[in-house]
Amino acid sequence: MNKFYTKFFFGLLIVLLCLAGCTPAAGFPQPEVMGAIHFEDDMGNTIDLDQACQEMIVLYSAHTENLYSLGVGDKIVGVNSTSIYPPDAATRPVFDYQSDPEKVIAVDPDCVIIRPFINRKSPDFVAAIEKAGIQVISLYPESFDVFDDYILKLGMLSGTEDKAVQLLKEFHSEITAIHAVTSQIETKKHVYFESTETNYRTVTLDSMPARAVEFAGGINIATDVKPITEGSTIASFGIEKILMNAEDIDVYVSQRGAMNAGGNEHSISIREGFENVKAVQTGDILEINEKLISSPTFRYFKGVREIARALYPEVLDEIESFRSDDPVTREDFAKIIVRDTHRQIYVPSSSKYYQQEHSGHVYGLFRDVSWEDPDFDYIETAILAGLMDGRQDQEGEFFDPEGPVTRDEFAKMVFVMGDYERKDEHIRINDLDKSSNSKIVQILVDNQVFSLENGDFNPEQVLTYNEVIDFLETLKDG
Repeated sequence: MNKFYTKFFFGLLIVLLCLAGCTPAAGFPQPEVMGAIHFEDDMGNTIDLDQACQEMIVLYSAHTENLYSLGVGDKIVGVNSTSIYPPDAATRPVFDYQSDPEKVIAVDPDCVIIRPFINRKSPDFVAAIEKAGIQVISLYPESFDVFDDYILKLGMLSGTEDKAVQLLKEFHSEITAIHAVTSQIETKKHVYFESTETNYRTVTLDSMPARAVEFAGGINIATDVKPITEGSTIASFGIEKILMNAEDIDVYVSQRGAMNAGGNEHSISIREGFENVKAVQTGDILEINEKLISSPTFRYFKGVREIARALYPEVLDEIESFRSDDPVTREDFAKIIVRDTHRQIYVPSSSKYYQQEHSGHVYGLFRDVSWEDPDFDYIETAILAGLMDGRQDQEGEFFDPEGPVTRDEFAKMVFVMGDYERKDEHIRINDLDKSSNSKIVQILVDNQVFSLENGDFNPEQVLTYNEVIDFLETLKDG
């Protein structure tokens, strides 16, 4: 056989072997075959999936919240008991990593998403699920700097990479906007952040709460701190150092929550020696929900904003920019009064919130206000503080965000905010019968808080932005 046919024969043989699916001979380098989703989780495990997960059991509330933000809440078939935000998450089946793993295995989800804390606390639970052939993914961003990477991994798992990139861009824009305002303030406030009441601990400088103080324009007095254990964001500080810096602490921030809890305003104010803390003397104690400040979610920027509001209320809570002769909307009215009263936004603190009985409005259940609405927090805060009312019919609760605000509704808000006594003698109000809050209106008119026009209160009169703002200023002056 000549050289030409020899080369042709061996070339043809190689082609046929390849077409037949034969593997290369031992010793030859083999290309790594990876699925469409490929990354390393925070336990060092290689995650290799052919496609995005369609059914997920999620056993950490931050993961649940972020997946809802990514628009795939409908793919979550199970959550842990503390997943109550957004409100729809509380309707999902609940699973417990400290209970029988067979309950998870019976559902046979595409994946179970946990965090390293669960790997360490319940290794047998995790091992049983993995043994059943279910993919377990463990994620937790230890610091703000790796938050983006964490979100992108959730995006890959859920098939929402583009949405993840978009939300991260908006998230950082919100934080940048807050910092752009606070960075212009010349006289900066000094802050102490209490992470746990035990030993008066604080947080490490690379932690999300510490970075939040920085973004909010505060100066953290606890700069020389070390984590209590390797990898922890909780740091030692102690009462001695707090009292050494007592005169410099302009605002005392205390984290409140189930996992790590600092003191409340009252307990902080009565601690021995704390009467010398400047923030205690001025009443500048901020209790902030850990879900806003320590939990790695897109709501983190709201935690930054709440700290900034506590530090610089005259700037962050200004209402002059709302001025207009147009009728004020109920949505903007909620925002104006929460800002004007410097009221912290409301966040449910109990994981059993939706299992409890509520006499009035239930957080997050307005049919016409989504949890994704930019003013959701202001609306919920105003309603749950009793400063405004919604309405309820057979279809559920409604807020009517674009509706007008009347003098009658405004009168109720003023009454709730103030302290007015009932008079023995009453000023006659011709149209009092037209008011839904007649007793309140009578008390306010008797106290000369509201004036009458030809004997009429005009409860149905619609207010403008300027009228609301001017009246609020009058109340302060009075």
